[in-house]
Amino acid sequence: LKTLLPATCLKAPAPPFTMKRALAGVAAVVVACGGGASALALPSTGAASALQFDAMAAKNRPVSKVITLLKDMLKQLEKEAEEDEEIYDKMACWCETNDKEKTKSIADAEARIEDLTTKIEELTATSARLNTEIKNHEKEVAKNQESLDKATAIREKQLAEFNAEEKDLLESISALKAAITVLSKHHGGSLLQIP
Repeated sequence: LKTLLPATCLKAPAPPFTMKRALAGVAAVVVACGGGASALALPSTGAASALQFDAMAAKNRPVSKVITLLKDMLKQLEKEAEEDEEIYDKMACWCETNDKEKTKSIADAEARIEDLTTKIEELTATSARLNTEIKNHEKEVAKNQESLDKATAIREKQLAEFNAEEKDLLESISALKAAITVLSKHHGGSLLQIP
């Protein structure tokens, strides 16, 4: 490349690389090389001191091809810089918007977690209290059932005793009626009838 470029094109020092500096460097090379002595030719007729621009010769020189390539690179770099700028703007906007939304969502979720943690603690305490009450009620129901069973057994025993006594009394009444009937046949009117 050094042999193809004139000395004026190779003198510029290379600054640290950035997109803008790259574009500026390519532009400087194109400007410096575009009007260089390589595009000039001596006329075939005329004085040796007169220089004339030869457009045909300038197009065919290797330096012209390099300049064309550099111009194309410059256009491509400018286009890519614009695309990168647009993409960066979109990404920056998306990141800012997304960051705000995510920060708000995180804050809301943390507040909800605190609320739910408090609710869980309250419900755990309520559950423990209700479990204790259930155990106490189960003991009370067991005592009441035991008392009911005892009372039922006593009532059944008393009913059986009552039925047996009633049967005896009915049998005694029947025997007495039969005795009265027999005695009234034997003794006639001496027995008084009770109304």
